[in-house]
Amino acid sequence: MGLYTVDTAVKKLQPLSGTTLSGTTLGEQQLTERYDLQEWLVSHPEALGEELLIIQKEFDGFDGTGERLDLLALDTQGQLVLIENKRDDSGRDAVWQALKYASYVAPFTADDIEDVFAKYLLKNKPKYSDLDDNAFELDQVKNTAKLLIQRFLEEFQDTDKQITTLNPRNSQRIILVAGEFRKEVTNTALWLLDRKIDVKCVKVSPYKLGDQLLVDIQQIIPVPEASEYMVRLIRKEDEEIKAKTKGKDTSDIRYQYWEKLLAYFAQNNNTLYNNIGPTTAHWLSGSTGIAQCNYHLIILQKALRVDVEFARKESVENKKLFDFFYGHKDEIERNFGHSLDWLRLEDKKSSRIEFTIDVDAHNPDLWQRHIVWHLEYIQKLEQAFKPFMSEAHQVIK
Repeated sequence: MGLYTVDTAVKKLQPLSGTTLSGTTLGEQQLTERYDLQEWLVSHPEALGEELLIIQKEFDGFDGTGERLDLLALDTQGQLVLIENKRDDSGRDAVWQALKYASYVAPFTADDIEDVFAKYLLKNKPKYSDLDDNAFELDQVKNTAKLLIQRFLEEFQDTDKQITTLNPRNSQRIILVAGEFRKEVTNTALWLLDRKIDVKCVKVSPYKLGDQLLVDIQQIIPVPEASEYMVRLIRKEDEEIKAKTKGKDTSDIRYQYWEKLLAYFAQNNNTLYNNIGPTTAHWLSGSTGIAQCNYHLIILQKALRVDVEFARKESVENKKLFDFFYGHKDEIERNFGHSLDWLRLEDKKSSRIEFTIDVDAHNPDLWQRHIVWHLEYIQKLEQAFKPFMSEAHQVIK
């Protein structure tokens, strides 16, 4: 590991200045944590591997605790990023210290963040802020702080995703910067990442090329190549949790409808949905006896429906089943008592046959009538198709 020059003629690597500075630290190069490392990151926060807006340094506004955070920033999603710098060794307590700071800033509102940034602008007057030397009132500078934050977020946000909240709940992030990281720190960082707490470890290594000082800044946790993959995994887990939670949301109007319907079906000895529980989905499925082919009860906002759907893995099998039943269309509709809608759905894998009525389906005052309708017509549908099910099995063999 290290930085090398390349001699392309003889195919050799040469360590910079003839030596790798392994074991050399920022301290041994007479570089300080506060006046060198910190200022490098203020001038070029992109060195940490992402776009950040520094909104305060040497931040000590933690309700009288007397503790001081090296750098406070906003990322492109409006999340607060706490940056802790250690010139050489990370120390054993780096993660614990950063977690404390994260808990301190968790309650910050947009107004708090603008206030912190305004104080930073007032004290440092960075060139990008366009503040002149006569700007000395906090309220005056606060408008500038708000505008700069808006510009920063607008520059990097997705066109289809507006950032409406600064510092969302449980969104605080941590970046630890050090010359070396102890195992206690890296192990803890990985453990926190596994629990969806966003922690990054960035290693800073100095090198010399003649009289020129070089600094190698590398993200070591999480490994950059794995970062996007981890984000996708976390997003997938969140979606699964939300879907699971939503599926059990007893306050959902469809959940309440299915709960009443299943109780009524049980009272009337309908066994088609015996092993089905209420959900927040707009349908319930009951087996036809053919795999991946089901009888459905459907509730939409302005309609009720019953159908039989053919949704096997192979589209050709679904079309064969549809065509088989369509060949018995007259007899099936005579047994059902009404004309049905026959949807072969040429551009889709599945096909279905359905019967629908227009109603105010989400009106609880009408639910008893809707439930009676669903029971009547799902039984009629099942009885109309049942005589042909055995023969239908042969169609797809």
